[in-house]
Amino acid sequence: MALRLCSRVLRDSSLVSRLLLGTTRQESATWFLTAGSSRGRKNGFIFTPACFITSDAFLNRLMKGKAVEADGSSYRLPVSVLTDGAEQLSLLMRHPDQPENAKVLKVALIGAPNAGKSTLSNQLLGRKVFAVSKKVHTTRSRAVGVLTEEDTQIILLDTPGLTTLSKVKRHNLEKTLLEDPWNTVKEADIVVVLVDVSDRWMCGRLDFEVLKCLAQHTDIPAILVLNKVDLLKTKDRLLDITAELTCGVVNGRKLRVRTVIKPPKAEKRSERQPEPSPDEDPAGLEGDADPSSALSREQLKALRSQQGWAHFKDVFMLSSLDKEDVDTLTNYFMVAAKPGSWQYHSEVLTDQTPEQICTNTIREKLLENLPQEVPYSITQSIELWDDGENGELDISVKLYTKKDTHMRMVIGAGGQMVGRMAREAGEDLSRVFLRDVRLKLSAKLKV
Repeated sequence: MALRLCSRVLRDSSLVSRLLLGTTRQESATWFLTAGSSRGRKNGFIFTPACFITSDAFLNRLMKGKAVEADGSSYRLPVSVLTDGAEQLSLLMRHPDQPENAKVLKVALIGAPNAGKSTLSNQLLGRKVFAVSKKVHTTRSRAVGVLTEEDTQIILLDTPGLTTLSKVKRHNLEKTLLEDPWNTVKEADIVVVLVDVSDRWMCGRLDFEVLKCLAQHTDIPAILVLNKVDLLKTKDRLLDITAELTCGVVNGRKLRVRTVIKPPKAEKRSERQPEPSPDEDPAGLEGDADPSSALSREQLKALRSQQGWAHFKDVFMLSSLDKEDVDTLTNYFMVAAKPGSWQYHSEVLTDQTPEQICTNTIREKLLENLPQEVPYSITQSIELWDDGENGELDISVKLYTKKDTHMRMVIGAGGQMVGRMAREAGEDLSRVFLRDVRLKLSAKLKV
């Protein structure tokens, strides 16, 4: 087995072993896996630990959108979102200022709800433009993020978590949750399938809706991204997960995972597969989420028996909160980009309007701070959007609740809850718009 480090070379074999098995404090958080044979060895495969986790201070500064310096180099701040809706629309319609040898790549991020698609998209862009929370269905419709560097433009297509028609009907969800992921994949140059490896019940097999989507678009290259590896205590488990989710095949070549690394005192892991969710069709024959699905009943039945997908081009293992991890994926996209016309001007960061970013950010705070179904039933109305005298942006938003008990939860004791959510959302918006934002939230019972 060949081991290579992008930024450094690990020559101490004992350290390499401890890194792979997760027994050292300085963990390698990103892995790039390709099938193949290393020189002088048969049926091996190449692991490239791409980096070490950066310091907390560095990450904190980065996530706050501030320019930071490390090793004598500075990081360029990404572009911001215009706060005037008309100006933002004008920017979106502006002719792309592409160079002569322009390259472009459309990347669709798909996966089960809460896999970390929006978090990864934000990190790739360098600014938080997509809402993120621990609750499911935070992303309600497709949104575009644009990363432009020199002659290359990467268009990130962030999608809602793949779901089923029965769940949409049962929970009265928007149709965009059902349709947008499928429609988005059709226009992508590459599909990124995100899996949360910290979810012990879901990381052992690909979501059935993900498998259906991949099976219907076999002509589009797909890569597997194992996310949240920093939350996995035993890194050797990543090898098992990789084997399961790829059916032991990457880029058309067979992997021999279990014989490569086996800790001497490894515990026997249960081979029991997670039970289907109550919302799932146990027979696996429910109608495809995409109304125009070309998959037959027999194909759906065959997919139900699969744990993974044997046609992934590459596999990444990373933590989407680590900048160096994300840089590794960014570089991969840059190399994969093909000659073509840019779709957006280089100053475009997202296709969302400033008002959409505002309401999505507020919804994120509602989801994070309110229990159970409460945040899903709250609607918003922007009542004020105006420039202040000192260059700040004044925003006032009314939150409408269906029950009086919900309204009291939103307000909190002495108005502390609504005040905290307004403060947190305002700080996030300030980093997106690159200007001070004064956000006021109020709650009202909808009659």
